[in-house]
Amino acid sequence: MSLDQDLKRDWLSLENPREAFTRRDFVVTMLGVGFAAAVQPVVAQTAIKTDAAGLTAGEVKIPVKDGTIPAYRAMPAKGTNFPIVLVVPEIFGVHEYIADTCRRLAKVGYLAIAPEPFVRLGDVRKLPDVKTILETVISKTPDAQVLSDLDATAKWAAANGGNGAKLAITGFCWGGRITWLYSAHNPKVKAAVSWYGRVTGDKTELTPNQPMDLAKSIKVPVLGLYGGADSGIPVDLVEIMRDDMKDAGLPSEFVIYPDAGHAFHADYRPSYRKEAAEDGWKRMLAWFKKYGVS
Repeated sequence: MSLDQDLKRDWLSLENPREAFTRRDFVVTMLGVGFAAAVQPVVAQTAIKTDAAGLTAGEVKIPVKDGTIPAYRAMPAKGTNFPIVLVVPEIFGVHEYIADTCRRLAKVGYLAIAPEPFVRLGDVRKLPDVKTILETVISKTPDAQVLSDLDATAKWAAANGGNGAKLAITGFCWGGRITWLYSAHNPKVKAAVSWYGRVTGDKTELTPNQPMDLAKSIKVPVLGLYGGADSGIPVDLVEIMRDDMKDAGLPSEFVIYPDAGHAFHADYRPSYRKEAAEDGWKRMLAWFKKYGVS
């Protein structure tokens, strides 16, 4: 499409709001192929590699309000009506680690799907460092847009082999915070697991609420998995969140691994802690099963 055609399309969208960007495809391809540039070099010795044997796995397109976004989907190759798990990535987008996580979930019977939340701002996987990602992508990504994309992803999954009545969500780091927010946003979620998701932080026009603001109103059962040595998420804040939810009589559980730091499940990074990661994974699957998502 030429620049003149781009300008004409955008002008028409302003003239007729109903047509606004309805035919736009946000183009990021080959989700789950390779690791994000900002996390190189990868610790190859610990990076888990899950094959796609027996699975239907790969990139799909999700219709959203302003076009279509890509997502990585994995599910058993045979059967249908699988319980659904929305997988929300770290700030590095849907790279190999997130795709592998989806395949791990598919191997035990889930339709696991990870939409690319940053696609409107380009391919975050190609950005060189965390500082650039935070400044050019994370600070410009509205929570409301992310939650809407997750709604659309859940709807797509329910119409494409998944069971919409069995919906769960899990997320890592940035995605862990979104997991808390989505649990407050969508009461249809049956169970949620937040891996070291930030519970408080600055409020802006794009991030008007933090998980702690919503702690007393989240009705979805949420399991929070945190590292006791995480310098970015102080344990005392996690404990305040835990106590607020407990006082409100809400279904939640928090597990703090004393010797683990941030990103202890990220098996491709030096932060990986095998014992905590494996225990957290077992707890996550048990949590889903406890609340009927299995």
